Amino acid sequence: MASNRSPKDWYPLFPNTVLAEGILDRLVNKAHHMVLTGRSYRTQLKPEQTEPGCHLWGLYATIVPVSAKREAPLLYIFYGDDDFSSHQALVDLKRDFGDEEVLEVSTSRFDGQQLDPGQLKAACNTVPFLSPSRLVIVEGLLSRFEPRRRGEATDTRRDKTLEAWLSLAEYVPTMPPSTVLVLTDIEVTRRNRLFLQLAPLATVQHFPRLKGKELQRWIQARVTRQGGSITPRAQRLLAELVGGDLWTMAVEIEKLLVYAGGRPVDEADVRQLVSQSKEASIFVMVDALVQGEMAVAARLLHQLLTEGASVSYIITMVARQLRLMLLAAELRSLHLPGEEMRRRLGVTSDFFLQQALSQAGRYPRERIGRSYRQLLEADVSIKTGRLAPEQALDLLVVELCHRVS
Repeated sequence: MASNRSPKDWYPLFPNTVLAEGILDRLVNKAHHMVLTGRSYRTQLKPEQTEPGCHLWGLYATIVPVSAKREAPLLYIFYGDDDFSSHQALVDLKRDFGDEEVLEVSTSRFDGQQLDPGQLKAACNTVPFLSPSRLVIVEGLLSRFEPRRRGEATDTRRDKTLEAWLSLAEYVPTMPPSTVLVLTDIEVTRRNRLFLQLAPLATVQHFPRLKGKELQRWIQARVTRQGGSITPRAQRLLAELVGGDLWTMAVEIEKLLVYAGGRPVDEADVRQLVSQSKEASIFVMVDALVQGEMAVAARLLHQLLTEGASVSYIITMVARQLRLMLLAAELRSLHLPGEEMRRRLGVTSDFFLQQALSQAGRYPRERIGRSYRQLLEADVSIKTGRLAPEQALDLLVVELCHRVS
């Protein structure tokens, strides 16, 4: 039964109105999600919190009934270049479906480039183990069926495979109520036939790459959420130096807040710490190359040179990142857990793993091979004196970005 009390009746429980409104707004959003998923608030609380006189139970009962029937199977589509936000949305979704460690036992992950409809349906039909829900995550399925570009040859086998996958729209409404299917992708256009079939059945979230004022607002929100503050000038400079790669940005913000020690992060802090992070800058530069953002890649290249990075260091680090991308693509197809993937790649941070996986998803293997050859040609040109070092690197950036576009 729902309570007859109004949410405002609970304001006296909080220190101030702003905090009350913030918490209540969050609870309303959570309540809406739980009504859709048919889960009971009573299952989310400790036994002592479900007593009739408990404030927390009363507050929940004010917002929604104790339980609700789930009306339809759940399908989520998360896509866009901002894979940090997409990843975070997936983390939040897992958290909404209960204990993450328990849910992990009933979670299946697939590479959509290799998956067939039968495998997916078998996974979705499997009864969850020790968990009320089964989570099925598929990466890269939608981009597998992006419309052919002009001049691209017809692929009869691919077209037949697409026809088989279009039947997924008929299967989704019949999925077991315990199954949650999540499709994650990066490059998906509105002309994608599979996307058009599934979108009306799904909760769709698009995560475009942030830039300009949107990126600065994200920086401000991230800093505030971590209990810090940052000046507007430092915000703008941080956005300019790091760009829209939120994996790198999150690391840089954490580093800046620790360095500032409670005071507002200022422009000098950003110049002191972020501009000295050569390895992070290499990641961002390679990310710009992957995106075909020539101006950004060129600016980061010259920033590295100005900060004292040698030409050989830059070439070596770009080659290393290309190798990580190639290995990451291979390891993802093996469906290995994150810890094992980090071990095999030789990286210690989840940030570097996610960065390599993200870039691998946007950079086909054949293109990585061509990029290796371009790196070799640039290195030979420098060592033989045919081109000045900076000129060779500038030409390399132009060539790599040209191949993307």
